[in-house]
Amino acid sequence: MAKFGKMEEGGFDKSYYLYQRNLHSPQKILSSYRRQKGRIMSMIAAFYGGKSILITGATGFLGKVLMEKLFRTSPDLKVIYVLVRPKQGQTLQQRVFQILDSKLFEKVKEVCPNVHEKIRAISADLNQNDFAISKEDMQELLSHTNIVFHCAATVRFDDHLRHAVQLNVTATQQLLLMASQMPKLEAFIHISTAFSNCNLKHIDEVVYPCPVEPKKIIDSMEWLDDAIIDEITPKLIGDRPNTYTYTKALGEVVVQQEGGNLNIAIIRPSIVGATWQEPFPGWVDNLNGPSGLIIAAGKGFLRSIRATPMAVADLIPADTVVNLTLAVGWYTAVHRPKSTLVYHCTSGNLNPCNWGKMGLQVLATFEKIPFERAFRRPNADFTTNNITTHYWNAVSHRAPAIIYDFYLRLTGRKPRMTKLMNRLLRTLSMVEYFINRSWEWSTYNTEMLMSALSPEDQRVFNFDVRQLNWLEYIENYVLGVKKYLLKEDMAGIPEAKQHLKRLRNIHYLFNTALFLIAWRLLIARSQVARNVWFFIVSFCYKFLSYFRASSTLNA
Repeated sequence: MAKFGKMEEGGFDKSYYLYQRNLHSPQKILSSYRRQKGRIMSMIAAFYGGKSILITGATGFLGKVLMEKLFRTSPDLKVIYVLVRPKQGQTLQQRVFQILDSKLFEKVKEVCPNVHEKIRAISADLNQNDFAISKEDMQELLSHTNIVFHCAATVRFDDHLRHAVQLNVTATQQLLLMASQMPKLEAFIHISTAFSNCNLKHIDEVVYPCPVEPKKIIDSMEWLDDAIIDEITPKLIGDRPNTYTYTKALGEVVVQQEGGNLNIAIIRPSIVGATWQEPFPGWVDNLNGPSGLIIAAGKGFLRSIRATPMAVADLIPADTVVNLTLAVGWYTAVHRPKSTLVYHCTSGNLNPCNWGKMGLQVLATFEKIPFERAFRRPNADFTTNNITTHYWNAVSHRAPAIIYDFYLRLTGRKPRMTKLMNRLLRTLSMVEYFINRSWEWSTYNTEMLMSALSPEDQRVFNFDVRQLNWLEYIENYVLGVKKYLLKEDMAGIPEAKQHLKRLRNIHYLFNTALFLIAWRLLIARSQVARNVWFFIVSFCYKFLSYFRASSTLNA
């Protein structure tokens, strides 16, 4: 594959010219050369120039980061179509402009001032047939779209099977049908999950067959009632932990079976976390993945979690996923692989970090960057069996919640802590499967793609997790949660530290009082306890008397 070098003084790189000739008009090519004169060219960024791109799930976490990267690195792209569900009290354009006006897109406005003109919101509902897209909008999408990034999905672990099938399987099938009618389509990129086959220990970059054909599942969801679906769900998902992983596996099979002659690729990211570098470290805007657990621990709600400390925490930054996604889109469109390639976007094989190390770093960061108005001092322990888990849930979670709600009732306020704690414990039970196991993902295709990139593309679209410093990343993650999720001002850190000191003193006083009360009750009921108590007091008195006498003689 040709690599573009520095442009000659007063001229341009001929190889880049030949590459661009089939993509743009001569005027656009010359304009591109003038902008890039004297710089090494990025083939991937140039590829997306002049393209019409359709993104599903653009209002989600990953979709926002994907849009930002596209606008920032390829400001001369033609248009980005985003499928947006109508929302009461807000127009489609208002929803999209609210995203574009957020802090995430600050750097975009410097290189693409007309970003608002390059985005086209399409009213759509993935729960409806044909996504309820109007004929005019559908015609525009079919006629102009060059690249499709399918990021939309339901990521709820406890979602009802009918809803999960509709969003993760049926919607994928319908989008593929649309894509087959796009004459200008160059690539269709499907975002799945590395946990779609989590029932396996070692997972290769292939699409695994499902016991029941996706078409049969889709058809059955149309006529079965909820009671029957609830009854057969455990049998259908088998040894997978939830409907999310099961339906994402079905979605992959649909992509492989119904992709036809389309240029298709599948990307499987693991646990998507805050950004690593772009557009700035630590950006996050939802509670999925570790973000919710970080808030629960930082606020003092989470004090115990059942996890295997040595299990690999396969976390992957959002910008790493986006960089791989854009590189895969370019490679799929330009090189047109003969079969559907699967790319694993994981960290465990190349740069592993276990849950124990990650937990310690999170707690250490809380000491430097505490959250405001914490319920208790941050301190979370790992448990490894059901007995200790149930004990600590009762002592460290439910009991304090009940006591606090009792206090709220006494002061005339509405109790809320027990409800919040039950929700937290329910969430913990759903993620236990993933924080007590480790997987091995092969990354041959991902490494192949990395080696196929020019040095400039490896820099601009970096997805090499071996360069990731976990301690620095986790600190930035916690800081990002504080700034972008909790909206807390950094100026409030000194007061937050003082609050934690007060909570520590209250904790010590409470434990001391509890010990004295328990000991007093024990003394009142047990002669042995009284004898032990009198022995300790007598020993301390004799020791102090001896120490005082020795001091007097020495004087």
